[in-house]
Amino acid sequence: MKICVIGAGNGGQALAGYLALRGQEVTLFNRSKKRIAPFMKSKNIRLEGVVNDIAHLDMVTTNIEEAVKGRELIMVVVPAFAHRSIAEKLIPYLEDGQVILLNPGRTFGALEFSMMISHSKTKKKVTVAEAQTFVFASRAANPGVVHIFRIKNAVPVAALPSSNNPIVAAMLDKVMPEFSVERDVLYTSINNIGAVFHPAALILNSGWVESTSGKFEFYLDGITPSVAKVLEAIDAERCRLAEALGVEPLTSKAWLDYAYDVYGANLYEAIHSNSGYQGIMAPPSMQNRYIFEDVPMSLVPLASMAKEFSLPTPTIDSIVQLASVLMGIDFVKEGRTVEKFHLNGKTKEEILEIVEKGLIL
Repeated sequence: MKICVIGAGNGGQALAGYLALRGQEVTLFNRSKKRIAPFMKSKNIRLEGVVNDIAHLDMVTTNIEEAVKGRELIMVVVPAFAHRSIAEKLIPYLEDGQVILLNPGRTFGALEFSMMISHSKTKKKVTVAEAQTFVFASRAANPGVVHIFRIKNAVPVAALPSSNNPIVAAMLDKVMPEFSVERDVLYTSINNIGAVFHPAALILNSGWVESTSGKFEFYLDGITPSVAKVLEAIDAERCRLAEALGVEPLTSKAWLDYAYDVYGANLYEAIHSNSGYQGIMAPPSMQNRYIFEDVPMSLVPLASMAKEFSLPTPTIDSIVQLASVLMGIDFVKEGRTVEKFHLNGKTKEEILEIVEKGLIL
């Protein structure tokens, strides 16, 4: 299959290399040349860890038009705060029948992407879908060298509208059996595990991050029993929202079993039972996607939607407030809210109709 991977961070490089090793014809696009310059000529990516091999790509480029031309599947692997800018660059070059998968969408990623396409002048018929999380736990050692710590057993995905799920399933079954197509994007968006694991853990370890430049294992050292209790409170608020929307809640502890085959009596034990987290170091500074992506694109929309159903989210709100103070940014103002997607005032039934039929306002 002809596939384009957009974004050459550690995730994009890992996914491009992995797909190429599976026999797919892969192009890799990155907005700036700096990250891809070391391997633009060779077009080789070395994968280490659970996969040890050198993958050869079809093309490595900063030209998005040539990157997506003739590609059946477009895998967007950038932080969610970059979805809008990628959509703006991508829309003029879309072709009928292409499937765009956000890896991951975080919360309401597919809705935001679809709105931009719907409001543009393009007449191309494409399918937008989102993954609930990223398929790998990976880190880039050097440009063109990626360490994959673990491949998740399964990753939920869904299309917007959900009536396009069979299109997505037929395409992904050929290239990534790890993907499991679920009911709709409410399931993938509300069961956003990154919202639970990332921002609170980073903020509660901010002193350690700044004093050591992140020289500790993020999950195994940073998530102590006390930190895990905060994550469990965030998780409980998220799951109550899922139930209010008629979405089957996937608790973080259940997700660890689903994705990694690990179990614990509580979230702390489950996280520390996951060998896939061993060796994953903390970010070197607070200027990180765990804040700039997971607060405005995960926690803010979850809290915003919860307020529509009169559900309190005190723990989520406190993390959003702390992040705003630390970064000097009003993340509520900058983030994804129900007002920006015209979901405010909508009943559960009306929201379900939007995701089932793709009624983008």
